[in-house]
Amino acid sequence: MQLSYLWSAWVKLIKRIWLFLLIFCLSAIAVSCSQPNVSSSNNPASTTNPSPTNQPFRVALIPGSASESPEKLKPLGDYLQKVTNQQVLFNTPKTYEAAVDLMVNEQVDMAFLGPLSYIQAKERNPGLAPILMPIEQATGRPWYTSLIVGNPDKGIESLQDLKGKRFAFTSPSSTSGFLIPLAALQAQNIDPTRDFSSIVYGGSHDKNAVLLAEDKVDAIALNKGALEVAKTEGRVPSNIIKTLWESDPIPTSPFVINEKKFSPESLAKLQQALVDAPPGLLSSTGIKYNGYTIAKDSDFEQIRQIYTKYKFVVIPPK
Repeated sequence: MQLSYLWSAWVKLIKRIWLFLLIFCLSAIAVSCSQPNVSSSNNPASTTNPSPTNQPFRVALIPGSASESPEKLKPLGDYLQKVTNQQVLFNTPKTYEAAVDLMVNEQVDMAFLGPLSYIQAKERNPGLAPILMPIEQATGRPWYTSLIVGNPDKGIESLQDLKGKRFAFTSPSSTSGFLIPLAALQAQNIDPTRDFSSIVYGGSHDKNAVLLAEDKVDAIALNKGALEVAKTEGRVPSNIIKTLWESDPIPTSPFVINEKKFSPESLAKLQQALVDAPPGLLSSTGIKYNGYTIAKDSDFEQIRQIYTKYKFVVIPPK
């Protein structure tokens, strides 16, 4: 009898515990349901970002003839709009440095930068990465060359003849219009500050060609492709051009993005679409390209090493 009584008491106790737990859970659910619903508009953490297609796709370009002529950018803009399903807005600052600032400060989604300006931008914002390099029609490769050319009517036949002459670089942030020519001049023991009678920065490759054509300088540094465009368009006569030096191949100017702004899927789609781009899309310098190829940071390592060597060399205008 004692055992039966204890068992009955134990069963009653268990039932009471289960009843208590059931009441507690129901009360908790009721309290939860009675709380006011917080709308997403008052809760920043739950706010949904607008669809990318509702926002413009902003692209910065280093200075060049095409960047100053909207009609020349239309084929590239139309193609990018088709690829991204977004309105494409080109930002065409007047200096290389301004283009770098736009990308570093994340004021644009993508930028077309020179190899040196990309390196300078990544130095300030490590999240940047090159995604594509154009293939030049002239070379059939993702590279181009830098030139130093002079006016033979000024008695210029070699680099040494530049001493005492008027010279134009493109920009301190230009690869083929400053960094690589500077290294070539230094290798010939030519110090621009000491040896040139005047130094100016044209601001773009095509403007350098015009400076030479207008007899405002005696020699210039520029991209070979840009010089060919200037000659074809009749902005500089061939008889005042003497090629004094040509560089080894330089990797072409990359399209650069901030990786955190792109999902792997959207980035792969953008890359593939540009790789499959029709031939002849214009760059900001007006040079025609036969599509694009995938780029990576290591493609610019040789330029980075040269930049490291001359990083603190300042050539002021005079």
